[in-house]
Amino acid sequence: MSRVGLKPLNPRLGHDIPYPQRMSPGAAGFDIAAALDTPMTLMPGDRKLVPCGFALAMPPGMEAQLRPRSGLALEHGVTLLNAPATIDADYRGEVRVLMANLGSEPFVITPGARIAQMVFAATVTPSLDVGTEIEATPRGTGGFGSTGH
Repeated sequence: MSRVGLKPLNPRLGHDIPYPQRMSPGAAGFDIAAALDTPMTLMPGDRKLVPCGFALAMPPGMEAQLRPRSGLALEHGVTLLNAPATIDADYRGEVRVLMANLGSEPFVITPGARIAQMVFAATVTPSLDVGTEIEATPRGTGGFGSTGH
């Protein structure tokens, strides 16, 4: 099992703001919470960067992906704009979530509310052979619905 360092940056983390945690034994992701001092309102069409109160230290070859929580998306139209967001192994700043309200009603993010999921994944960093001929495939250049509905 790999180990990842987690450095609290907000003194309330681990108290009234929970540490990232898996909410069931089979959960792939860790729910992460808003490290806010006061509630933050996302108006319809708004996007805001929400602090999470911690930094990570991952080994080389690993990334953390931030993903929307399905219930927020379904019930409120609240999602992450750059999902999945990538936290690189060499980034040491605060983890923050770019949230957007695609719904029709204002959405209030309360301090400590679970706002996203964090999934860890292995990364592959190949060398790119610039100028290489690309062999043809039956699909060719078809994309965006070209294989049918």
